[in-house]
Amino acid sequence: MFYEIIIPMLVLGIETTCDETACSIVKDGKQILSNVIASQHDIHSQYGGVFPELACRRHVDVILPVITQALEEANVAQEQIDLISVAKGPGLIGALVIGMNAAKGLSMAWNKPFIGVNHVEAHLYAAMMNAPLEFPAIGVVISGGHTFLVEIIDVGSYRLIGTTVDDAVGEAFDKVACMLGFPYPGGPIIEKIAETVTSSNYSFKAGQVKERPWDFSFSGLKTNVLYTIRGQDAESRETLSLSEQQKAEIAYAFQETALSDIVKKTALACKHFRAKAVYVGGGVSSNQTLRKLFQRELRDIPVYWPGKGLSLDNGAMIAGLGYHLYLKQGKGDTLDLMPAARLPLLQASL
Repeated sequence: MFYEIIIPMLVLGIETTCDETACSIVKDGKQILSNVIASQHDIHSQYGGVFPELACRRHVDVILPVITQALEEANVAQEQIDLISVAKGPGLIGALVIGMNAAKGLSMAWNKPFIGVNHVEAHLYAAMMNAPLEFPAIGVVISGGHTFLVEIIDVGSYRLIGTTVDDAVGEAFDKVACMLGFPYPGGPIIEKIAETVTSSNYSFKAGQVKERPWDFSFSGLKTNVLYTIRGQDAESRETLSLSEQQKAEIAYAFQETALSDIVKKTALACKHFRAKAVYVGGGVSSNQTLRKLFQRELRDIPVYWPGKGLSLDNGAMIAGLGYHLYLKQGKGDTLDLMPAARLPLLQASL
Protein backbone atom coordinates (compact mmCIF):
# COMPACT_ATOMS: atom_id res chain seq x y z
CA MET A 1 0.00 0.00 0.00
CA PHE A 2 2.28 2.72 -1.30
CA TYR A 3 -0.11 5.49 -0.30
CA GLU A 4 1.11 5.13 3.29
CA ILE A 5 4.62 6.27 2.31
CA ILE A 6 5.21 9.98 2.89
CA ILE A 7 8.20 11.60 1.19
CA PRO A 8 8.32 15.41 1.07
CA MET A 9 7.76 16.53 -2.50
CA LEU A 10 6.39 19.53 -4.38
CA VAL A 11 4.52 18.42 -7.49
CA LEU A 12 3.34 20.62 -10.35
CA GLY A 13 0.24 19.17 -12.02
CA ILE A 14 -0.98 20.04 -15.52
CA GLU A 15 -4.48 19.24 -16.81
CA THR A 16 -5.57 19.85 -20.44
CA THR A 17 -7.84 16.93 -21.30
CA CYS A 18 -10.82 18.95 -22.53
CA ASP A 19 -11.83 22.59 -22.08
CA GLU A 20 -10.07 23.60 -18.87
CA THR A 21 -6.43 24.63 -18.76
CA ALA A 22 -5.33 23.93 -15.20
CA CYS A 23 -2.18 23.88 -13.12
CA SER A 24 -1.65 23.23 -9.42
CA ILE A 25 1.16 22.92 -6.92
CA VAL A 26 0.59 20.14 -4.37
CA LYS A 27 2.78 19.17 -1.44
CA ASP A 28 3.15 15.51 -0.48
CA GLY A 29 0.13 14.44 -2.55
CA LYS A 30 -2.37 16.16 -0.25
CA GLN A 31 -1.68 19.81 0.57
CA ILE A 32 -2.86 22.11 -2.22
CA LEU A 33 -0.72 25.25 -2.38
CA SER A 34 -2.36 26.61 -5.53
CA ASN A 35 -5.03 25.47 -7.97
CA VAL A 36 -5.45 27.66 -11.04
CA ILE A 37 -8.12 26.85 -13.64
CA ALA A 38 -8.75 28.76 -16.88
CA SER A 39 -12.24 27.86 -18.10
CA GLN A 40 -13.39 27.99 -21.71
CA HIS A 41 -17.15 28.07 -21.13
CA ASP A 42 -17.35 31.50 -22.75
CA ILE A 43 -16.05 30.01 -26.01
CA HIS A 44 -18.04 26.78 -26.19
CA SER A 45 -21.43 27.85 -24.81
CA GLN A 46 -22.51 29.18 -28.22
CA TYR A 47 -21.95 25.72 -29.76
CA GLY A 48 -23.79 23.71 -27.10
CA GLY A 49 -20.65 21.68 -26.38
CA VAL A 50 -16.88 21.65 -26.67
CA PHE A 51 -15.44 22.64 -30.07
CA PRO A 52 -12.10 20.73 -30.09
CA GLU A 53 -10.10 23.03 -32.37
CA LEU A 54 -11.07 26.14 -30.43
CA ALA A 55 -10.28 24.32 -27.16
CA CYS A 56 -6.75 23.58 -28.38
CA ARG A 57 -6.17 27.16 -29.46
CA ARG A 58 -7.15 28.45 -26.04
CA HIS A 59 -4.90 25.89 -24.33
CA VAL A 60 -1.95 27.16 -26.37
CA ASP A 61 -2.74 30.77 -25.43
CA VAL A 62 -3.11 30.31 -21.68
CA ILE A 63 -1.06 27.30 -20.57
CA LEU A 64 2.15 29.19 -19.78
CA PRO A 65 0.37 32.05 -17.95
CA VAL A 66 -1.61 29.47 -15.93
CA ILE A 67 1.59 27.62 -14.93
CA THR A 68 3.23 30.92 -13.96
CA GLN A 69 0.21 31.94 -11.91
CA ALA A 70 0.16 28.59 -10.07
CA LEU A 71 3.82 28.99 -9.08
CA GLU A 72 3.24 32.57 -7.93
CA GLU A 73 0.14 31.75 -5.88
CA ALA A 74 1.97 28.87 -4.20
CA ASN A 75 4.98 31.13 -3.58
CA VAL A 76 7.16 28.40 -5.06
CA ALA A 77 10.14 28.84 -7.38
CA GLN A 78 10.71 26.47 -10.28
CA GLU A 79 13.88 25.20 -8.57
CA GLN A 80 11.76 23.91 -5.68
CA ILE A 81 9.56 21.69 -7.85
CA ASP A 82 10.44 18.01 -7.44
CA LEU A 83 8.12 16.44 -10.02
CA ILE A 84 5.92 17.45 -12.96
CA SER A 85 2.71 15.46 -13.36
CA VAL A 86 0.47 15.68 -16.43
CA ALA A 87 -2.76 14.10 -17.64
CA LYS A 88 -1.88 11.65 -20.43
CA GLY A 89 -5.48 10.68 -21.25
CA PRO A 90 -8.26 10.02 -21.87
CA GLY A 91 -9.49 13.19 -23.54
CA LEU A 92 -9.25 15.31 -26.68
CA ILE A 93 -6.02 14.24 -28.32
CA GLY A 94 -5.04 17.73 -29.47
CA ALA A 95 -5.59 19.17 -26.01
CA LEU A 96 -3.66 16.31 -24.41
CA VAL A 97 -0.69 16.90 -26.71
CA ILE A 98 -0.46 20.53 -25.59
CA GLY A 99 -0.37 19.62 -21.91
CA MET A 100 2.03 16.74 -22.48
CA ASN A 101 4.44 18.87 -24.50
CA ALA A 102 4.35 21.59 -21.84
CA ALA A 103 5.23 19.02 -19.16
CA LYS A 104 8.05 17.55 -21.25
CA GLY A 105 9.42 21.00 -22.01
CA LEU A 106 9.46 21.97 -18.34
CA SER A 107 11.02 18.62 -17.46
CA MET A 108 13.91 19.25 -19.83
CA ALA A 109 14.30 22.94 -19.01
CA TRP A 110 14.18 22.46 -15.23
CA ASN A 111 15.90 19.05 -15.20
CA LYS A 112 13.01 17.54 -13.23
CA PRO A 113 11.29 14.16 -13.67
CA PHE A 114 7.79 14.06 -15.12
CA ILE A 115 5.03 11.48 -14.99
CA GLY A 116 1.81 10.93 -16.94
CA VAL A 117 -1.37 10.02 -15.09
CA ASN A 118 -4.81 8.79 -16.05
CA HIS A 119 -7.24 11.72 -15.93
CA VAL A 120 -10.17 9.53 -14.86
CA GLU A 121 -8.16 7.88 -12.08
CA ALA A 122 -7.27 11.38 -10.91
CA HIS A 123 -10.98 12.18 -10.55
CA LEU A 124 -11.24 9.27 -8.13
CA TYR A 125 -8.13 10.43 -6.29
CA ALA A 126 -9.70 13.89 -5.89
CA ALA A 127 -12.17 12.33 -3.46
CA MET A 128 -9.32 10.61 -1.60
CA MET A 129 -7.00 13.60 -1.20
CA ASN A 130 -8.26 14.58 2.23
CA ALA A 131 -10.28 11.54 3.22
CA PRO A 132 -9.55 8.29 5.07
CA LEU A 133 -8.57 5.46 2.76
CA GLU A 134 -10.82 2.44 3.36
CA PHE A 135 -10.60 -0.52 1.00
CA PRO A 136 -12.16 -2.34 -0.68
CA ALA A 137 -14.30 0.54 -1.83
CA ILE A 138 -16.55 1.50 -4.71
CA GLY A 139 -15.41 4.32 -6.96
CA VAL A 140 -17.98 6.33 -8.92
CA VAL A 141 -16.84 8.58 -11.79
CA ILE A 142 -19.59 10.78 -13.22
CA SER A 143 -18.81 13.55 -15.68
CA GLY A 144 -19.53 14.80 -19.18
CA GLY A 145 -17.39 12.07 -20.69
CA HIS A 146 -17.53 9.22 -18.19
CA THR A 147 -19.99 7.26 -16.08
CA PHE A 148 -18.75 4.08 -14.45
CA LEU A 149 -18.30 2.10 -11.26
CA VAL A 150 -15.09 0.43 -10.14
CA GLU A 151 -14.10 -1.72 -7.23
CA ILE A 152 -11.08 -0.04 -5.63
CA ILE A 153 -8.67 -2.57 -4.17
CA ASP A 154 -6.01 0.05 -3.46
CA VAL A 155 -4.88 3.39 -4.84
CA GLY A 156 -3.79 2.50 -8.37
CA SER A 157 -5.57 -0.87 -8.37
CA TYR A 158 -9.11 -1.06 -9.76
CA ARG A 159 -11.59 -3.45 -11.31
CA LEU A 160 -14.24 -2.09 -13.65
CA ILE A 161 -17.68 -3.38 -12.67
CA GLY A 162 -20.09 -1.10 -14.51
CA THR A 163 -20.07 1.54 -17.23
CA THR A 164 -22.43 3.41 -19.54
CA VAL A 165 -23.33 1.66 -22.77
CA ASP A 166 -24.19 4.98 -24.47
CA ASP A 167 -24.24 8.53 -23.06
CA ALA A 168 -22.32 9.68 -20.02
CA VAL A 169 -24.58 11.24 -17.42
CA GLY A 170 -22.99 14.69 -17.75
CA GLU A 171 -23.51 14.56 -21.51
CA ALA A 172 -27.17 13.66 -20.94
CA PHE A 173 -27.54 16.70 -18.68
CA ASP A 174 -26.03 18.92 -21.38
CA LYS A 175 -28.33 17.55 -24.07
CA VAL A 176 -31.48 17.85 -21.97
CA ALA A 177 -30.57 21.44 -21.13
CA CYS A 178 -30.14 22.14 -24.83
CA MET A 179 -33.56 20.61 -25.55
CA LEU A 180 -35.08 22.95 -22.98
CA GLY A 181 -33.36 25.93 -24.57
CA PHE A 182 -30.62 26.44 -22.01
CA PRO A 183 -26.92 27.05 -22.78
CA TYR A 184 -23.89 24.79 -22.26
CA PRO A 185 -22.84 23.52 -19.76
CA GLY A 186 -26.23 22.14 -18.86
CA GLY A 187 -25.63 20.38 -15.54
CA PRO A 188 -25.63 23.44 -13.25
CA ILE A 189 -28.64 24.92 -15.07
CA ILE A 190 -30.71 21.73 -14.82
CA GLU A 191 -29.90 21.53 -11.12
CA LYS A 192 -30.82 25.18 -10.55
CA ILE A 193 -34.19 25.13 -12.29
CA ALA A 194 -35.06 21.72 -10.78
CA GLU A 195 -34.70 23.31 -7.35
CA THR A 196 -37.61 25.64 -8.08
CA VAL A 197 -40.10 22.76 -7.79
CA THR A 198 -40.58 19.97 -5.26
CA SER A 199 -42.37 17.45 -7.46
CA SER A 200 -43.19 16.76 -11.09
CA ASN A 201 -46.12 15.67 -13.21
CA TYR A 202 -43.65 13.99 -15.54
CA SER A 203 -42.20 10.50 -15.15
CA PHE A 204 -39.11 9.02 -16.82
CA LYS A 205 -37.12 5.79 -16.58
CA ALA A 206 -33.40 5.12 -16.82
CA GLY A 207 -32.24 2.27 -19.01
CA GLN A 208 -31.32 -1.14 -17.62
CA VAL A 209 -28.78 -3.42 -19.28
CA LYS A 210 -29.83 -7.07 -19.29
CA GLU A 211 -27.66 -9.30 -17.10
CA ARG A 212 -25.33 -6.35 -16.33
CA PRO A 213 -26.83 -4.86 -13.17
CA TRP A 214 -24.22 -2.12 -12.64
CA ASP A 215 -24.14 -0.78 -16.19
CA PHE A 216 -25.86 2.47 -17.15
CA SER A 217 -27.88 3.63 -20.14
CA PHE A 218 -29.11 7.20 -20.48
CA SER A 219 -29.90 7.29 -24.20
CA GLY A 220 -33.48 6.08 -23.74
CA LEU A 221 -34.03 8.53 -20.90
CA LYS A 222 -32.77 11.36 -23.08
CA THR A 223 -35.06 10.28 -25.93
CA ASN A 224 -38.02 10.12 -23.57
CA VAL A 225 -37.34 13.69 -22.52
CA LEU A 226 -37.00 14.70 -26.19
CA TYR A 227 -40.46 13.36 -27.06
CA THR A 228 -41.90 15.05 -23.98
CA ILE A 229 -40.46 18.40 -25.06
CA ARG A 230 -41.11 18.17 -28.82
CA GLY A 231 -44.04 15.81 -29.05
CA GLN A 232 -44.05 12.70 -31.23
CA ASP A 233 -42.52 14.59 -34.18
CA ALA A 234 -39.16 14.94 -32.44
CA GLU A 235 -37.30 15.41 -35.74
CA SER A 236 -39.01 18.74 -36.36
CA ARG A 237 -36.74 20.57 -33.87
CA GLU A 238 -39.75 22.63 -32.83
CA THR A 239 -40.50 22.48 -29.12
CA LEU A 240 -43.97 22.40 -27.69
CA SER A 241 -45.17 25.53 -25.97
CA LEU A 242 -43.89 24.83 -22.45
CA SER A 243 -44.28 27.10 -19.46
CA GLU A 244 -41.38 27.77 -17.13
CA GLN A 245 -43.14 25.56 -14.58
CA GLN A 246 -43.30 22.68 -17.07
CA LYS A 247 -39.63 23.10 -17.97
CA ALA A 248 -38.71 23.02 -14.28
CA GLU A 249 -40.79 19.86 -13.74
CA ILE A 250 -39.15 18.15 -16.73
CA ALA A 251 -35.71 19.09 -15.40
CA TYR A 252 -36.68 17.84 -11.94
CA ALA A 253 -37.98 14.48 -13.23
CA PHE A 254 -34.97 13.96 -15.50
CA GLN A 255 -32.46 14.79 -12.75
CA GLU A 256 -34.17 12.60 -10.16
CA THR A 257 -34.32 9.67 -12.59
CA ALA A 258 -30.71 9.89 -13.77
CA LEU A 259 -29.15 10.48 -10.37
CA SER A 260 -31.31 7.94 -8.54
CA ASP A 261 -30.20 5.31 -11.04
CA ILE A 262 -26.55 6.04 -10.24
CA VAL A 263 -27.14 5.96 -6.48
CA LYS A 264 -29.17 2.75 -6.50
CA LYS A 265 -26.64 0.87 -8.61
CA THR A 266 -23.81 2.13 -6.41
CA ALA A 267 -25.68 0.86 -3.35
CA LEU A 268 -26.14 -2.57 -4.97
CA ALA A 269 -22.44 -2.69 -5.82
CA CYS A 270 -21.49 -1.76 -2.25
CA LYS A 271 -23.55 -4.63 -0.90
CA HIS A 272 -22.25 -7.15 -3.42
CA PHE A 273 -18.57 -6.26 -3.00
CA ARG A 274 -18.83 -5.55 0.75
CA ALA A 275 -17.38 -2.10 0.28
CA LYS A 276 -16.17 -0.11 3.26
CA ALA A 277 -16.53 3.29 1.56
CA VAL A 278 -17.56 5.09 -1.62
CA TYR A 279 -15.42 7.67 -3.43
CA VAL A 280 -17.18 9.89 -5.97
CA GLY A 281 -15.38 11.97 -8.61
CA GLY A 282 -16.13 13.96 -11.75
CA GLY A 283 -18.01 17.16 -12.51
CA VAL A 284 -21.45 15.77 -11.69
CA SER A 285 -20.26 15.01 -8.14
CA SER A 286 -20.80 18.70 -7.33
CA ASN A 287 -24.57 18.24 -7.77
CA GLN A 288 -26.18 18.76 -4.36
CA THR A 289 -29.24 16.65 -5.18
CA LEU A 290 -26.91 13.73 -5.90
CA ARG A 291 -25.27 14.19 -2.51
CA LYS A 292 -28.64 14.18 -0.76
CA LEU A 293 -29.67 11.01 -2.60
CA PHE A 294 -26.44 9.26 -1.56
CA GLN A 295 -26.95 10.37 2.04
CA ARG A 296 -30.47 8.96 2.00
CA GLU A 297 -29.59 5.65 0.31
CA LEU A 298 -26.21 4.82 1.92
CA ARG A 299 -26.65 5.37 5.64
CA ASP A 300 -24.11 2.83 6.88
CA ILE A 301 -21.24 3.44 4.44
CA PRO A 302 -19.21 6.67 4.30
CA VAL A 303 -19.32 8.52 0.99
CA TYR A 304 -16.38 10.80 0.22
CA TRP A 305 -16.50 13.72 -2.20
CA PRO A 306 -13.89 15.94 -3.86
CA GLY A 307 -12.99 19.06 -1.92
CA LYS A 308 -13.92 22.54 -3.05
CA GLY A 309 -12.71 23.19 -6.59
CA LEU A 310 -11.81 19.54 -7.22
CA SER A 311 -14.99 18.20 -8.83
CA LEU A 312 -14.33 19.68 -12.26
CA ASP A 313 -11.10 19.14 -14.19
CA ASN A 314 -8.19 20.55 -12.19
CA GLY A 315 -4.43 20.27 -11.79
CA ALA A 316 -4.48 19.41 -8.09
CA MET A 317 -5.85 15.92 -8.64
CA ILE A 318 -3.23 15.37 -11.37
CA ALA A 319 -0.41 16.48 -9.07
CA GLY A 320 -1.71 14.49 -6.10
CA LEU A 321 -2.06 11.24 -8.01
CA GLY A 322 1.27 11.80 -9.78
CA TYR A 323 2.99 11.97 -6.40
CA HIS A 324 1.78 8.48 -5.47
CA LEU A 325 2.46 6.94 -8.87
CA TYR A 326 5.98 8.34 -8.87
CA LEU A 327 6.67 6.79 -5.47
CA LYS A 328 5.25 3.48 -6.67
CA GLN A 329 7.32 3.45 -9.88
CA GLY A 330 10.43 4.84 -8.23
CA LYS A 331 11.07 6.95 -11.31
CA GLY A 332 9.41 9.23 -13.83
CA ASP A 333 8.33 8.50 -17.39
CA THR A 334 10.59 8.82 -20.42
CA LEU A 335 10.22 11.60 -22.96
CA ASP A 336 8.77 9.21 -25.53
CA LEU A 337 5.54 8.90 -23.49
CA MET A 338 2.60 9.73 -25.75
CA PRO A 339 -0.92 10.85 -24.76
CA ALA A 340 -3.94 8.71 -25.61
CA ALA A 341 -7.50 9.79 -26.39
CA ARG A 342 -8.70 6.47 -24.90
CA LEU A 343 -7.00 5.18 -21.80
CA PRO A 344 -8.45 2.46 -19.54
CA LEU A 345 -7.91 2.41 -15.81
CA LEU A 346 -5.16 0.14 -14.54
CA GLN A 347 -6.86 -3.15 -13.79
CA ALA A 348 -6.21 -5.06 -10.63
CA SER A 349 -4.09 -8.20 -10.76
CA LEU A 350 -6.21 -10.65 -8.80
